[in-house]
Amino acid sequence: MFGDDQYKRIMPNVVERKPLDVKEGVVGSTYTETYQEGKRQESYIVTVLEYQDTATKKHKKTEFLLAKAFNIQTSYTLEKVDENTTRFTYSGKNEGINFLGRSLLKLGGTKNNNKVVTDFVNLVKEESLKVV
Repeated sequence: MFGDDQYKRIMPNVVERKPLDVKEGVVGSTYTETYQEGKRQESYIVTVLEYQDTATKKHKKTEFLLAKAFNIQTSYTLEKVDENTTRFTYSGKNEGINFLGRSLLKLGGTKNNNKVVTDFVNLVKEESLKVV
């Protein structure tokens, strides 16, 4: 899930992802991503804030500025429970950084935000069950 080769499986709307500055240990690395929603494309720079990759736990926290209006943080954690079970924890924070961003977030509403998160978690679950 965290590898660049697997990223598209859980983020199908990210049409391009290029490393800008890859740091040893991953934390502080930056990537340019281009996201497509319908005909509209938006590019932004993603920074890795936290990273852990062990045999029993994988964790990644990222941050990016979207459309000069939103500061977005995402966090993904996979923890091995036993040989057949892995716990997936996702969290995110979308903060309006100006009047436009704050207004759009209020208009979007909690129900829509919850649907986006639920759809994402369901996609991760579907992809995790596929044999590759």
